[in-house]
Amino acid sequence: MDNDSVFKALAHESRRKLLDALCERNGQTLNDLCAQLSTSRQAVMKHLAVLEAASLVTVTWSGREKLHFLNPAPIQETYGRWVDRFARQAQALDALKQELEAKKGRRP
Repeated sequence: MDNDSVFKALAHESRRKLLDALCERNGQTLNDLCAQLSTSRQAVMKHLAVLEAASLVTVTWSGREKLHFLNPAPIQETYGRWVDRFARQAQALDALKQELEAKKGRRP
C-alpha cells in the first residue's frame, strides 16, 4: 500500500466528504455522490479518481451504472502504522506521568 496516496486522498475535505457519504451508504453512483457535494460533476470525478488511486474506493458496474464502494483497508493499515502506534506510546507516557505524580504525592 502507498501511504502517500492515502494521505494525499484524505487531505482534501471534499474527498473526506465522499468517503463519509460512502460510509453511510455504500454503492452510490456518480450522480448520487454529486448531489451530496456543492461542486461540479468533473470535480467529483477527479476526487473519485484520487480515491480510487489510493484504493480507498472501488468500483463495480451494474448495467450502465458505475457503483462506488468504500474500501476501509488502506485506512485501517494507515491507522495501525501511524495512529495506533503513537496512541500506545502516549498511553505509556501518561501512565508513567501518573505513577510519578503519585509517588511525588506520597513523599514526606
